Amino acid sequence: MKILASRQFPGPAWDELEDVDYYHGPLAGPRPDIEALAVVGEAIDDRTLELFPNLRLVANYGVGYDGIDVAACAARGVAVTNTPGVLDAATADLTLALILATRRRVVEGDAFVRSGRWGTDWASTTLLAQEVTGATLGIVGLGRIGMAVARRARGFDMRLLYTKRERLSEAEERELGVEYRLLDDLLREADIVTIHVPLTSETELHLDERRLGLLSDGACFVNTARGAIVDEEALARELVAGRIRAGLDVFTDEPGVPPELLELPNVVLTPHLGSATRETREAMTRVLVGNLQAAEAGRTLPNPVYPS
Repeated sequence: MKILASRQFPGPAWDELEDVDYYHGPLAGPRPDIEALAVVGEAIDDRTLELFPNLRLVANYGVGYDGIDVAACAARGVAVTNTPGVLDAATADLTLALILATRRRVVEGDAFVRSGRWGTDWASTTLLAQEVTGATLGIVGLGRIGMAVARRARGFDMRLLYTKRERLSEAEERELGVEYRLLDDLLREADIVTIHVPLTSETELHLDERRLGLLSDGACFVNTARGAIVDEEALARELVAGRIRAGLDVFTDEPGVPPELLELPNVVLTPHLGSATRETREAMTRVLVGNLQAAEAGRTLPNPVYPS
């Protein structure tokens, strides 16, 4: 099976594939020889699919596949797969890192030391922060990553609220130590809100200006999911006003970041690092290759995704 890849993916599993071409930038013309695409962060739409008349599979490197028109693929008989399950821990770890960095003002403290100010007004209120231990954490979306965040947050004795499309059973809530809330009530009640839903037509701009306005003064907003789930302009206004704090790993138009955020002390910015550990990225490649090998052998695909 001839594969066209947007890059060489990390880890030894990638070397198991025998017939791989690479592309960078727009394709020069049709590629009837290509049967599978291995992509990350690429837009796959009808126009792209027209270039590959014999395509059988679009194998996405990552859990989120919002850049792929799954319905258009299905209409052409092209399967789509992703790499779930192996990046939950890394993304949950980064979520907790952003919560800690934002609530405890770690980045501001680093700049304080580097600027030579330690020993001047350190004992004043300049760097007074907010506790993480005992705070109320609101988790928007309690899938695999959201649950991984909840388990970690229990180690900080946090009170855990959640919202999701289908509420857990009472037994599941007790086991995980979480309390259900409607989204608006969660936003009002939580000291910290973290986003863990996929980007879909239903969740795009889900956190709009009205809902962001429900956050209490001093609340912390963390997003390691997708930037477009949030009204980025409205969020920027809240941050510029200094009413809330934020830890952001994702943005609407990556790699673009709203310029007004770059100099703000109340926001911590990271460049989409949710899965960026060596172990996780290599595990993602293992899953990606498994999907490609299954397609080549005519086996059932391990990780198919379907039109919503």
